[in-house]
Amino acid sequence: MKDTNERGMKWVHKALLLLMTDMAIVAFAYYAALVLRFDLRPWRIPEQYQQGYLWAMPYWVTVTVVIFYGCRLYHSIWRLASVAELRSILRAYALLILAYAGGALFMDLHMPVSWYLMGYIISFCMTAGIRFSYRMFRFYANRSGMDHSKTQDRVMVIGAGQAGQTLIKELINSNQTDVKVCCIIDDNPNKKGRMLEGIPIVGNRYDIVDMAKKYGINRIIYAIPATTGKNRKDILNLCKDTGCRMQTVPGVYQLINGEVSVSTLRDVDITDLLGRAQVKVNNEEILHSIKGKTVLVTGGGGSIGSELCRQIAGAQPGKLVIFDIYENNAYEIQQELVRRYGDKLNLVVRIGSVRNTNRITWIMQTYRPDVLFHAAAHKHVPLMEDSPNEAIKNNVIGTYKTAKAAAEAGVKKFVFISTDKAVNPTNIMGASKRLCEMVVQMMNRKCPGTDFVAVRFGNVLGSNGSVIPLFKKQIAAGGPVTVTDKNIIRYFMTIPEAVSLVLQAAYYAKGGEIFVLDMGDPVKIDDMARNLIRLSGYEPDVDIMVEYTGLRPGEKLYEELLMDEEGMQDTENELIHIGQPIEMDDEKFERQLAELDEESRHEDGRIKEIVAGIVPTYKPDLRA
Repeated sequence: MKDTNERGMKWVHKALLLLMTDMAIVAFAYYAALVLRFDLRPWRIPEQYQQGYLWAMPYWVTVTVVIFYGCRLYHSIWRLASVAELRSILRAYALLILAYAGGALFMDLHMPVSWYLMGYIISFCMTAGIRFSYRMFRFYANRSGMDHSKTQDRVMVIGAGQAGQTLIKELINSNQTDVKVCCIIDDNPNKKGRMLEGIPIVGNRYDIVDMAKKYGINRIIYAIPATTGKNRKDILNLCKDTGCRMQTVPGVYQLINGEVSVSTLRDVDITDLLGRAQVKVNNEEILHSIKGKTVLVTGGGGSIGSELCRQIAGAQPGKLVIFDIYENNAYEIQQELVRRYGDKLNLVVRIGSVRNTNRITWIMQTYRPDVLFHAAAHKHVPLMEDSPNEAIKNNVIGTYKTAKAAAEAGVKKFVFISTDKAVNPTNIMGASKRLCEMVVQMMNRKCPGTDFVAVRFGNVLGSNGSVIPLFKKQIAAGGPVTVTDKNIIRYFMTIPEAVSLVLQAAYYAKGGEIFVLDMGDPVKIDDMARNLIRLSGYEPDVDIMVEYTGLRPGEKLYEELLMDEEGMQDTENELIHIGQPIEMDDEKFERQLAELDEESRHEDGRIKEIVAGIVPTYKPDLRA
């Protein structure tokens, strides 16, 4: 409280000092106008004009400070003075014209017309000059007070738009950052050679590397929040060749909210190089449909499951039930949600396996969920190739048991988390997921009271066991970074995108659909590894080596999102499509599931052969 009072008094003292300065300016300006009117010879000023000056000044001074106060010229922070403050000064002086004219008529002043004009101009220039010179004084004082013995960041800003200008102004004015903005890059040819906040615009994206060398740049800030994904990717790919540290401003919605600043800068991440726009869904509408309902998430402690729980918890469900076999993950998401929501969230966490018929049936009958998100699964391709029976037990039989228990408990919507590896699979993990999709579509036909749907997407950046965390660990250890094949490509998405798609499926599901995300162009894993090395400040094959280890058992060079016979149907979201159900003999499939269940209990190696007989598109790796 004491500090607050002291700051308030400091502001009052500054305002009073500025007020007295304005009074002196008015008196001086109009006296100077008289002197100028008589050729800089004060002794030649007629006495009647001197008397007129003395008669007018009390009114002139008083009305000036009153109007200045009304226009809030004593409330601005003048060390940050900008166009807004200049507009306030102009508004005040427009009002002064009327006030001075009225005063002159009332006092019956007979002064030279040039005196009014010159005094007005001198007063305006001095009023604005005093205020803006304070900003310049503070700026140079701050710059001279910096410790230039420290390494100074030499910055290149990409983008000469509003975000770039806002950022440059803060970098220049801030006494918290020891940086020098050296140049700006912008693709608009009309801007080349011009200046923005005193910084030269030196070229377009194709000049980035040359200009970085010319100006000795060691830090690049990408300041075009509204650009498209591909455009962003192309520019950042050029930037990374400079070897500079790369940062970016936040999204366009934060620009609209005025949140673009030094504090909101973040380092460029691998997600910036995906080359497509982020998937957007109407989450408010979707989450509103969950409000007040009981929601169950199996595998709720995993990467996708835990993010689902976070977003569902924020939608005020009647009850959120988290079911996971791994107690550490379940405990972590439980504690996170308890810290965030406390007693406001009706949270239940239960440990168990979807493979346990009694346990999953008890969970369903006890909590009677309205919506079920089935994210429990084994997902690691190489590990499942070595333990194919476990992939079938957990993924296929576990999904079948969970789906039957859900239908018996009257679950309204059952959303299964699938993968692009289910399309024409060459590994048992992908084949097991394809079998799960078949289970979902069969159950949708057999149990009309529940809408069964699947959501299919590619690799999730940053999820447990995914390639990015592995690469980061390898880089932190000094390398080498291991890539299975130089030509291997994958589709990628972020965890929030994946969860958005899952929630969209739950909202729009009518039953039987396989929702598929249009994830843009696939990304070469080799390029991703090298980009991540550069983003970490190293040079591939110089500082950090890249080694190729060969395709692992069951691994394909590329993944597909749809089988040929599924076709493609659009939805309201242009980035989300639907693969149509494939006709199948449900009774025969149930017999095959029973055979799989029995065979998975034995370790005789026949499981892949049986799966290949059920899934025609499964092409098992003969080396496995």
